[in-house]
Amino acid sequence: MSLNRRQFLVLGGIVGGVGITSLAHKVLTSGTANRPASVSATSAPSPSATGQPMVAAKTAIAPKGMFAPVRGDVRIVVISDLNSAYGSTDYEEEVHRAIALIPGWEPDVVLGGGDMVAGQSPSLSRDQIQAMWDGFERHIGAPLRKTGLPFGFTIGNHDASGALSVGGKFLFNHDRELTAAYWNAPGHNPNLQFVDRAGFPFYYTFQHKDIFYLVWDASTARIPPEQIAWADKSLASATAQAAKMRFAIGHLPLYAVAVGRDELGEIIADSGKLQAMLEKHRVQTYISGHDHAYYPAHSGKLELLHTSALGAGPRPLLNSRLAPFKTLTVIDVNWETTSTNYTTYNMTTLQVVDQKTLPRLIVGPTGRVLRLDVQERDLTAAERSLTFTPSS
Repeated sequence: MSLNRRQFLVLGGIVGGVGITSLAHKVLTSGTANRPASVSATSAPSPSATGQPMVAAKTAIAPKGMFAPVRGDVRIVVISDLNSAYGSTDYEEEVHRAIALIPGWEPDVVLGGGDMVAGQSPSLSRDQIQAMWDGFERHIGAPLRKTGLPFGFTIGNHDASGALSVGGKFLFNHDRELTAAYWNAPGHNPNLQFVDRAGFPFYYTFQHKDIFYLVWDASTARIPPEQIAWADKSLASATAQAAKMRFAIGHLPLYAVAVGRDELGEIIADSGKLQAMLEKHRVQTYISGHDHAYYPAHSGKLELLHTSALGAGPRPLLNSRLAPFKTLTVIDVNWETTSTNYTTYNMTTLQVVDQKTLPRLIVGPTGRVLRLDVQERDLTAAERSLTFTPSS
């Protein structure tokens, strides 16, 4: 039985007339534990028992009328899969709403999980592809630049698929040429502090407020070996390792979580090896799109943020009867505990998603992932025995 929108309401408390539950988690070097987000007003420092000033309470910030999570030392807003039908030059209501609301969370950086336009169709002409990027500029690119916020993004299969022909040429070369042209145009600066932009916009690194970000081209299931070697070297670099935290971003996920996306071509190949590489370099989180289903997870020591579509076609989760929904996620990074807190909004209802409504684990064709607050030791015998069942 599908859950309706009211089942996203808070288990306790009402803010601004809207019921909510804050999705929050705490990730420490020793493992992952769930911790509820709190709401606090800014207060002036007051003397402690030792006579030293106390640290002021952090501020709870969000657009007016929405639940306000306590702002961390760094705040990140994550959006993904913005596009609609092939060739679309406009966007759905939730996309427009998200772009308008983003400044209200006062983030330090905005991240995009790919599929900003609706390409990857042989029937689309070069002019039609250009028209899509013109639409992106009008509705998303220009409004984001006006905020002054850095925008770090990965390329999706509908932006510029890296699929190759038998002869080794790009099947969607026009898509890739026009994607590169848009992002390298002088007027379309994403305001990033690049570390390595030689492969931009397909793969690159940047840093911001003590976080090192690696973006690779996961627009297909196969990341080229030379790019994997580049990623390994980049994450091992002195710059990356000197950062307080490391994030990796790619469109396709390492593990499947959604109905209709649980086939090998929809998942990055050799995911176990790539996960081991990310863990070796102490990457905190791998952020992906493509599955069109929200699932905050972990596998081993790696945190996995699967984002839902903000545009058309959100999908149901595997192992779940929950109705699909569109999301925007706010990540608050806290240096004192080296942790990240998620607050994820259903962008149709503007309510916060209750983590407990999501499956405790999801089993895909290449392995299982656990919900972020669930540990292996927490699994029941029945959960441990779950095997993969294809969704179609």
